[in-house]
Amino acid sequence: MGLRYTSNTMTEPIVLILFFVPAALYSMAWIASRKSASLTAENRGAVVAAQAAPRPDWMLLVAIVLHGATLAWPWDDGGFRFGFAKALSAMLWIGLVMLWFESRKVHLVAMRLMLLPLAIITLLLPLAYPGADFGELSHRPLFVPHLLAGTLAYGVLMLGALNAVLMLGVQRDLQRPITDAPPGAMSRFLGQLPPLMVLERVLFHFIGVGFVLLLITTLSGMLFSEQVFGRPFVLEHKTVFSLISLAFFGVLLAGRAARGWRGRIAMRFTIGGFILLLLAYVGSRFVLEVVLHRF
Repeated sequence: MGLRYTSNTMTEPIVLILFFVPAALYSMAWIASRKSASLTAENRGAVVAAQAAPRPDWMLLVAIVLHGATLAWPWDDGGFRFGFAKALSAMLWIGLVMLWFESRKVHLVAMRLMLLPLAIITLLLPLAYPGADFGELSHRPLFVPHLLAGTLAYGVLMLGALNAVLMLGVQRDLQRPITDAPPGAMSRFLGQLPPLMVLERVLFHFIGVGFVLLLITTLSGMLFSEQVFGRPFVLEHKTVFSLISLAFFGVLLAGRAARGWRGRIAMRFTIGGFILLLLAYVGSRFVLEVVLHRF
């Protein structure tokens, strides 16, 4: 389980900057977001709530830039490594990039509070599990675009799944019997979220973008397997899971357009589709790297 490097990269100043500085900035951004959420909870007015919107943007932006640099960092004398840990790190990075832009329009401080601790963990995880060296694969013309599209799809759909989980929580909180008891911590947390209609619009924005990226990734891997992987296409379990996940999101978008699907059915399709997508790559790489120790 130790570090898998050919040099003492952990002691190099550049590694300390690339990994531990963004982790510290993510922590500071989380603290600032929590203070902002507390201020908003105490001031329910729309104007005050808008003024209390999360403002640690400069910290978050610098952290995101440095986090992105870690994803391209060469692990073994210039070789490029990628495994379940870096896939998770890339997912959270893409998610935070999109969240940073969405936060300019919608008050999403509660989503930040959930994502930032996960971002810290996944940012540092590749230090222990750097993954497999792709070697010559990384020099193939379509391999990097394929990997980039897949990573983008994971990150965007992860945000959609998180959004769906929050929507389920808000919906259940709204259905609670009204009592004189003060609201609990979870109710106060969910109270920081925008209205369900706004969350639903953001949800389908994520799903639409993620579906297109996942479609590109799946089709490129199937139709251009020789150019991407250097071998003929083989129907593997990760391809099957990707296709089923693609079908989930495709059916959801079609149902939304034709029948106006929304609410619980949209949330369940989103969460189910993302779980299948996780099993497609992250789950298989985790088993290979951590359980079977194969790279």
